[in-house]
Amino acid sequence: MSLLSDNINRIKPSATMAVTGKARELKAAGKDIIGLGAGEPDFDTPENIKIAAIEAIKAGDTKYTAVDGTPNLKKAIASKFKRENNLSYDVDQITVGTGGKQIIFNAFLATINPEDEVIIPAPYWVSYPDIVDFAGGKSVVIECDESCEFKISAEKLSAAINAKTKWFILNSPSNPTGSCYTESELLDLSRVLEANPHVNIMSDDIYEHLVYDNFKFKTIAQLNPKLVNQTLTINGVSKAYAMTGWRIGYAAGSKSLIKAMGKLQSQSTSNPSSISQAASVEALNGDQSFLKSRADVFKKRRDFVVKALNDMNGISCTIPQGAFYVFPSCKDLFGKKTSEGKIIENDEDFVTALLENVGVAVVQGSAFGLNGFFRISYATSDEMIANACERISNFCDSLI
Repeated sequence: MSLLSDNINRIKPSATMAVTGKARELKAAGKDIIGLGAGEPDFDTPENIKIAAIEAIKAGDTKYTAVDGTPNLKKAIASKFKRENNLSYDVDQITVGTGGKQIIFNAFLATINPEDEVIIPAPYWVSYPDIVDFAGGKSVVIECDESCEFKISAEKLSAAINAKTKWFILNSPSNPTGSCYTESELLDLSRVLEANPHVNIMSDDIYEHLVYDNFKFKTIAQLNPKLVNQTLTINGVSKAYAMTGWRIGYAAGSKSLIKAMGKLQSQSTSNPSSISQAASVEALNGDQSFLKSRADVFKKRRDFVVKALNDMNGISCTIPQGAFYVFPSCKDLFGKKTSEGKIIENDEDFVTALLENVGVAVVQGSAFGLNGFFRISYATSDEMIANACERISNFCDSLI
């Protein structure tokens, strides 16, 4: 009899975490490695947020809180949704978890039954299908390549929906591509979903504040209010506020779903850190002016990386409008050989050879559901980005 459950055997370790871990191991062993795999801003958490956490500690705010978030944080989240997204939620429509990943886990484990289907456009964040599989559902992956800017159309969505469809995942700006859905594209999708009220919408808006070229972010329930109770709108403080280690994600949705998610959380982690929650209140209520200046830095990095990649032999890259990733194609290098005679047959071969030959760690596109690409995170210093791009270019030139 196996010690491990069928549930745990259905999922794989996170590919992005694996790449980041491998880069750390090689660095610790003395190798010269540039890691471009982590989805983590290189900025520090703003000072006012850190001070709020320190003050919470001094005030003795170190006890258990309500399972799914303090009243103060829920009020701050409700204010954020109203102020930035024109969405009105009561506090019992809001849940707080230990990061956005827990929010997604809670939602799927609280709702998915065997044979329930979840529509996931690919490329997708690596954890989506594994969480669906762990919950006992079936991932219905719809490939969306560069010809459609890696975005699902209303027609493709409509064709994928059937009586078993429980959820549709919408991630804009996208991880791994940085693609953003326009207002008209979201409205087209919303009409399909409005006509299928049995389909719940998971709108993952974690990169909301990282948009460029005057792109105007909108979330789907904001554009079509009829979908508010059909939609779980997810966000968090990790990306915009550089608070990845604080582990706070949140969401708003129907009262029945939020209650079920809280019930599940009460028997797993219970409340997120009280200190992190106090810091998150300040993040959401405090000064927001730095968000634009940080986005401007990311845009500058994006422009540099995209140009550098498109100047490389065998690499092509679209221009994303959000997040801090690019998703270039390496398909034109398939069939070529490294100086050691290894043939590049797929994107995994490419990223492995890249790491082994020039010490640059990126993530293969197949980990995100689309072979022939790789993801670069440019959430690191300008110097590191320039060095990495030079190494990648030299590697591509060395292929025969």
